[in-house]
Amino acid sequence: MGTAHDGPPADDHAVYGMAVAAELTGVSPAMLRAYEAKKLISPHRTPGGTRRYSAADLAGIRRITALLADGLNLAGVEAVLALEDRNDELRDEVGRLQGLVEDQGQADPRGTL
Repeated sequence: MGTAHDGPPADDHAVYGMAVAAELTGVSPAMLRAYEAKKLISPHRTPGGTRRYSAADLAGIRRITALLADGLNLAGVEAVLALEDRNDELRDEVGRLQGLVEDQGQADPRGTL
């Protein structure tokens, strides 16, 4: 009989400590702190101040590692991540606007806007 806690944690559930995150990503704790200082990642902090990383954080760390391997420096990584975030926002906005246009088209039996 299963419980709600069976299986892996949700992508946004911060459960991994720094040592585990470092081991899972191959990035040293010092570099994880550097990424945080540059605001490239934002691990959850416990009330005692301990960093906790989620699966989404680990994916972000792996993305940073890939960009660094491609030859970017941390400033370049920061720029790429900001552009990717903005691109995602714009895609969401396009989807929202397309939904409005489709709704408008269904509301207008002549099919004109």
